Amino acid sequence: MNVLVILPILIPLTTLLLALLVRRHHAWVTVISMTGSAILLLAGIYLVALAAEGTVLSAQMGGWAAPYGISLVIDRLSAVMVAISGVIGFATLVYCFRQPMPADFLRDTHLFIQGLLVGICGAFVTADIFNLYVWFEVLLIGSFALIALGGGERRLSGAMTYLVLNMLATLLFLLAAGLVYGATGTLNMGELALLFRADEASAGAWLGVILMLVSFSIKAALFPLFGWLPASYHVAWTPVSALFAGLLTKVGVYALIRLVTLLWPEPGVVHSVLLWVACATMIIGVLGAAAQTEVRRILSFHIVSQVGYMVLGLALATPLALAGAVFYLIHHIVVKANLFFVGGIAARLSGSERLAAMGGLYARTPLLAILFAIPALSLAGIPPLSGFWAKFVLVKASLDAGIWVAAFFALFTGIFTLLSMSKIWNETFLKAHPDPERIGATGNGPRSAWFTVAGLAAITVMIGLGAGPVMDYAIAASTQLIEAPAYLQLLNRGGE
Repeated sequence: MNVLVILPILIPLTTLLLALLVRRHHAWVTVISMTGSAILLLAGIYLVALAAEGTVLSAQMGGWAAPYGISLVIDRLSAVMVAISGVIGFATLVYCFRQPMPADFLRDTHLFIQGLLVGICGAFVTADIFNLYVWFEVLLIGSFALIALGGGERRLSGAMTYLVLNMLATLLFLLAAGLVYGATGTLNMGELALLFRADEASAGAWLGVILMLVSFSIKAALFPLFGWLPASYHVAWTPVSALFAGLLTKVGVYALIRLVTLLWPEPGVVHSVLLWVACATMIIGVLGAAAQTEVRRILSFHIVSQVGYMVLGLALATPLALAGAVFYLIHHIVVKANLFFVGGIAARLSGSERLAAMGGLYARTPLLAILFAIPALSLAGIPPLSGFWAKFVLVKASLDAGIWVAAFFALFTGIFTLLSMSKIWNETFLKAHPDPERIGATGNGPRSAWFTVAGLAAITVMIGLGAGPVMDYAIAASTQLIEAPAYLQLLNRGGE
């Protein structure tokens, strides 16, 4: 077995277990958690370097040959998702460092974040449907605990909304997995790909897979199944909101991309449905953001609209469009998490995250204005930042495919995204604060938070300026998605 394949799971799991052993010593929990996240980040970068050279890693757990055992695969897409998860996980813990919160609260945050990273990374590397369900369960437990952490009526209400709808999606996934197994006798993704690509799947298998796609759509917050996200993300502690904004819906998007490209490499009915779902998600999300008056509520609706772009790339099903979806995933995870981080600093300085109660921050901290402008303009697709290239590729892929309506919705959503970011900019930074004495009354916050947003802003700029190599990687990843060598060859090798 190739040990490298299990590193993305083993590192956060080991970190969690070690932190639990010393949980009474809060400082040691922090040290172990941050060290483990740094190691996960380094491991992710190494896996991306291997994947960029064309290396595909695979393994079978327990010595059982595919398709009977649990298969693990790391290709270009899963490698970069592990790496970007390491970036956001480490950034979140740095942001949390020395925050003015109770020691027990900070300790529990570290523990639950490590548990969450176990589930996220497990979902990215598994090649087995039931194993994916298990990682979704792990992810759900960790994410619910993080939302509810700290208590309070508002937070618990949002946590229950999150739990109920995501539990529904998880139960639907379990039902779908049972239907697929009953109809095909397997839950190995590679073997399912062979059945569907040969058009040998039964009606029961089709029903199970469609239910599975609905489950993933709920996890990804696609229209019309997105209501849980803006009702829950804004109630969590700011670093937790940022972590969720960056990673959680992307696990659902990843599962959609992986399953659809495996089973249907050529455009078909499923892609046509996803196309209209993607367009509706973009429009409804951005219009919902326009109606909000709190920073994190606005940003939460923009998560929904931006997920539409990623699914648009999947729906178009051309190599360029899939590459655009991969590029968009990389760009959006960094940008969206950073906007929540910046929003947290702005709310601390203003004394509120309601736009009406904010203002005057440009004069108070021009650096924060710059650190907000970089991810905000990138989200809106302003050149030469990362978001411009991601949107450009998807619009070009839409026009190349002759689907003008998709290009229109993508551009329309980009314009309204810019308007939303302008609203936050004007209300938070340019207008006068209604109560100037409140500005900075609680201080600027720990320097670690500022280092976090500066670092993520730098990554956004680097992705934009280095779009060529990133796009080359994304194009190669899209080819792997369509040809699926990692999943199909695993069966031929008997799981070596």
